[in-house]
Amino acid sequence: MKIWLAARFACAVLMAALSVQPVSAGELRGGGKLLLTGGVSSVEGAAGGGLATWAVIAGDETDAGVGGSVHATYVALPDFDLTSYGGAIGFRNRIELSYTHQSFDTRAAGAALGLGRGFTFAQDVFGAKIRLVGDAVYDQDRLLPQISVGVQHKRADKGPIIAAVGGRQSRGTDFYVAATKVILSKSMVVNGTVRFTKANQFGLLGFGGDKKDAYRPQFEGSAGLLLSRRLLVGAEYRTKPDNLGFAKENGTYDVFAAWAVARHVRLTAAYVDLGDIATVKRQRGAFLSIQGNF
Repeated sequence: MKIWLAARFACAVLMAALSVQPVSAGELRGGGKLLLTGGVSSVEGAAGGGLATWAVIAGDETDAGVGGSVHATYVALPDFDLTSYGGAIGFRNRIELSYTHQSFDTRAAGAALGLGRGFTFAQDVFGAKIRLVGDAVYDQDRLLPQISVGVQHKRADKGPIIAAVGGRQSRGTDFYVAATKVILSKSMVVNGTVRFTKANQFGLLGFGGDKKDAYRPQFEGSAGLLLSRRLLVGAEYRTKPDNLGFAKENGTYDVFAAWAVARHVRLTAAYVDLGDIATVKRQRGAFLSIQGNF
């Protein structure tokens, strides 16, 4: 997807979000959740951080209603661009359904890799998450975090290329369990997720490979500090499988700031390091995302 299309979608997100009137000026609760405690849209569409999926359910609503979010994200790297857009809906703070389309532009690196300049990989990510126990915010009187389990089914669009580089499948499903706790007395958010996956580069390069073709647990960790009711800063780290023989895959991390511009609009900016991608070294750059919530 071209950058201008992501920008148009971001504008649509902003206009849609601004069209929803807040309950009252300065109020922290509209749908019921405290600002930013529901996380932001992850790169795969589920509620969480930028890289990690959290146990929280998308949207601002509690168990009294239905909430949701839409987002547009752009990751600018030295040799590649990643764009994504999608939405998620949360039912009574119990079940979340999400969809995201990702597009990965190889730009000039595509020619160097023999694919052609501007060659683009894409995939669709369909997600479902269910909260099992706990409430990340309102269970302040006990240590139990909010614990959720989920699946993400991914369909990449370049099957022949994936097979040529050693990938075993162009479609695959991740399974995860996540635990998230908001510690209001410390203004902190902490999360840990274990993901069982065979995905190469989040699934854009397929699943499994000539080196490994089995589900292995991967870790996603996040820690954030609420500097104010509208500003969350933190960091994340995520491990990934290393399945393909032609290029080693690295873990990733980011340092982020999420800002609740208004009750229904959030902006996320981050410095992100995705490591080496398809033999191209040191892919470090900027992560920008706009999100509309209700």
